[in-house]
Amino acid sequence: MPSMTPAKCSPQGSPVHTDWHRLATRVLEGHRLSAEEGLAILRSPDEELLDLLAAAYRVRHRWFGNRVHLNFLINAKSGACGEDCGYCSQSRVSKAEIPRYALVDEEEILAGARMAVARRSGTYCIVASGRRPGASELERICAAVRRIKRELPLKICVSPGLLTGEQAEQLKQCGVDRVNHNLNTSERFYPRICSTHTYQERLDTLRAARRAGLEICSGGIVGMGEEDADVVDLALRLGEWAVEALPINFLIPIPGTPLAGVRRLTPRYCLKVLALMRLANPRTELRIAAGRELHLGKLQPLGLYAANSIFVGDYLTTKGQAPEDDYQMIAELGFEAVTEGQA
Repeated sequence: MPSMTPAKCSPQGSPVHTDWHRLATRVLEGHRLSAEEGLAILRSPDEELLDLLAAAYRVRHRWFGNRVHLNFLINAKSGACGEDCGYCSQSRVSKAEIPRYALVDEEEILAGARMAVARRSGTYCIVASGRRPGASELERICAAVRRIKRELPLKICVSPGLLTGEQAEQLKQCGVDRVNHNLNTSERFYPRICSTHTYQERLDTLRAARRAGLEICSGGIVGMGEEDADVVDLALRLGEWAVEALPINFLIPIPGTPLAGVRRLTPRYCLKVLALMRLANPRTELRIAAGRELHLGKLQPLGLYAANSIFVGDYLTTKGQAPEDDYQMIAELGFEAVTEGQA
């Protein structure tokens, strides 16, 4: 078994590297990452980064080849949320200057779906702010989903907040493929970022979605002041759930939010996080989500050696880079952007 301790120097001064490829081989053979191994990934020396990414790429390539799945989202209901999540510009404690509006109408949701197709996306994500959806809101979302499914070749992911089992069943019956509900961080750290609902309530929503036969999209936010152990805990917890999709957001410290002054990430650490998530979740669609442009910068292409999915276009209340730049980045890597109907 390879040593998972950070690299040290031999008596002659040359570095002794962790054998990341050996770890990747074990993951490919069915090994589940340990907390110790996860911490070693996050704390590995920067000079090992390319070896680490190469190892993560072997795992990514086994199940996804060089394919990159594109996702497009609509912020279907913005602001007016009664929760106090410290990272969110739409929460009740946020003073951020953002658009605030009730759930958009069916035609606007359908127009977003057509835009998703135009941008070569295979998955269309419908996001609505708030603690949980009201009955009329959920029915309006379902009505829009039925039309989309009749007219367009899209996979539908809905992010409506906390869900009951009955609500999850309603989404399944109308044609929703996947529910997004992020765990965001570890159970230990969660009370530091939100007090109006619990981590357990988020787990209950994942359980409701799973029981309804929906795929689960669940990930987190890195850079909120958590410790390495919290990031590892998140990676391993999502592995236990065997989530179908895992979006990793890197905190955008939006002015007016409680976390506006937090800026602790480096591009190299972000890449190590992506490698950790891939090795802990080898078969999962791993998505680089909000904050990739800000925190990865010129190193964005390297992130796709671990991840196999991105959002194309804007995020909820922040801008993404131009879709043409994403297409060019994928092509220059020798990778292929795929739509839902492709293998």
